[in-house]
Amino acid sequence: MIDRNALPYRPCAGVILLNADGQVFVGQRLDSTLEAWQMPQGGIDPGEDPLDAAYRELWEETGVRREHVELLAAPDEELEYDLPDDLLGKVWKGKWRGQRQRWFLFRLDAGDDAIDIATAEPEFRAWRWLDPRELPDVIVPFKRDLYVRLLEIFAEPLGLQGR
Repeated sequence: MIDRNALPYRPCAGVILLNADGQVFVGQRLDSTLEAWQMPQGGIDPGEDPLDAAYRELWEETGVRREHVELLAAPDEELEYDLPDDLLGKVWKGKWRGQRQRWFLFRLDAGDDAIDIATAEPEFRAWRWLDPRELPDVIVPFKRDLYVRLLEIFAEPLGLQGR
């Protein structure tokens, strides 16, 4: 039995990528059979700045280059989620209990042709644009609360206040 409390959280950067219509990019992971979608995210390398990690993850997962996005918001708040028991010890070589994430909101200043998920090490098998309010409904259940919190944190720049 793995002692969850003995494992650290994996440092991670996450990206909310908006298009001109205020929709959010979501991708369907290659390594999952679930009908679940997520936004680009990934580990922060030792010594790497979280914003640089966000730009790198965006490039690695979507093919979108730094010069094709504008940074809209970068709150300091870190969010955490725990892996469910059935994944604990199986993903990330069993080194982490979940992730501690810094999130960044970017607007895509190029067209959809700037997106190419057939990257050097693909993460997604499909992608689409989604109304941000639908995010909690399409994510894997163990990340749902985190996505609800993201909508609260980014409500103003996402244009969700008063809706």
